[in-house]
Amino acid sequence: MASAFDIEEIYPDDGEHSLRLPRRQAGNSPQGLAVTLLADYTLWTRAALPSAAIVALLTETGVTTAGARTAISRLARRGVLERSRQGRHSSYRLSRAAAANLSAGGNWILTSTTATAWDGCWTIVAFSLPQDLTARRRALRGQLRWLGYAPLYDGLWVSPHDLTPPARAQLEQLAPGAVTVFRGREVALDVAGRRAPVEAWDVDGIGRHYQEFLRRWTPLLPRVRSGQVEGAAAVRARTEVMETFRCFPTLDPQLPVVLLPQGWLRQPARELFAAVYDGLAAPAEEHVRAVVGRFSDTARSGVRAHTTADLLAGVRGDDAGGIHGDQDGPACR
Repeated sequence: MASAFDIEEIYPDDGEHSLRLPRRQAGNSPQGLAVTLLADYTLWTRAALPSAAIVALLTETGVTTAGARTAISRLARRGVLERSRQGRHSSYRLSRAAAANLSAGGNWILTSTTATAWDGCWTIVAFSLPQDLTARRRALRGQLRWLGYAPLYDGLWVSPHDLTPPARAQLEQLAPGAVTVFRGREVALDVAGRRAPVEAWDVDGIGRHYQEFLRRWTPLLPRVRSGQVEGAAAVRARTEVMETFRCFPTLDPQLPVVLLPQGWLRQPARELFAAVYDGLAAPAEEHVRAVVGRFSDTARSGVRAHTTADLLAGVRGDDAGGIHGDQDGPACR
C-alpha cells in the first residue's frame, strides 16, 4: 500500500484556482514551511511581507538563509507568491489563487477530520490505463488519494463517501473513457481470504500515527495554556503542529467509525491540534509582527493569525485585502 505521505501536493488542486503548490517531502521543506508561515499569518489580509522578514522567520525554523531565499524565489515562479519592489527592497504576498487554495485546504483539513454519518455504501472507482501512460496513471492515483480513496486492488479504488460533482469532473478529465464508478453495499462472502473494503487502508498504521501525534503534543499543552510558549518557539510549534496534522485527512479520510477499532483517536487528535494551534495563535502572531516590524512598520499591520474556527468558516484574502466567507471561495473537498 502506498503511503499517503508520498502525495506530491500539500493541498488538492482546485479547478478554478489551479497552481502548483510545493511538493510534499520527507520532513519539512523550505517551500512548504514558507507557504505554511504565510498562510498562518497573512491569509486574512494577503499582506505583502518584506523578503528579509520572510527569510528571518524561516531561519528561525532551521532553514538556511540561502535555502530561504531560494524557496521564496521558486514559490514566486510557481505563482504561489506575488512580488513587489520598493527601491532595492522586495516584498512578497500570497497570490490570489494560492490564498483561495490554502483557504479551501485549511477548511478541508478540519472538515475531513470530523466524524460524519455513514449510509453503509461504498463508492468504487475502477480504471484501466495502459502501462505506458505512467504520468497519467500517477496523476489519477494521486487525485484519488486526495479525494479520500484507497486501492483495494490495483485498478479498483474505494471510498465510503459519495462522488461529488467536482470529483467526477476531475476524474473525467484525468482518464476520459477509462474510468467506471459504482456505489453500493458490500456483499460479504463467507470464504477464507475475503478482503473487506476498509482493508484498503492500513488501519493499524493510521492508529500508530494518531498515537505518535498525541505523544508528541500532549506534554506541550499545559505550557501552551499557561502562556509559557512564546516568541520564535510559539511560531515553530504552531507551524510544526499544522505540518503534522494536515496529513491526517488523507491518511484517514473520515473512515466510518463503525468499521474502526474501539477508541479510535481521530477526535482526540483533532481536539489536541485545535488546542495547540489556537492556543499559540496570539504569541505567534506577536512574534511574527515583531520580526516583520524590524523591516517594515506598515507591513506588520497585515499580520493576523487565524484559528481553527476561522478555517472552518472559510478565510480568503482578495485583491482588496479583505476576508470573505467560504460562500465566495472555492468549494471544499
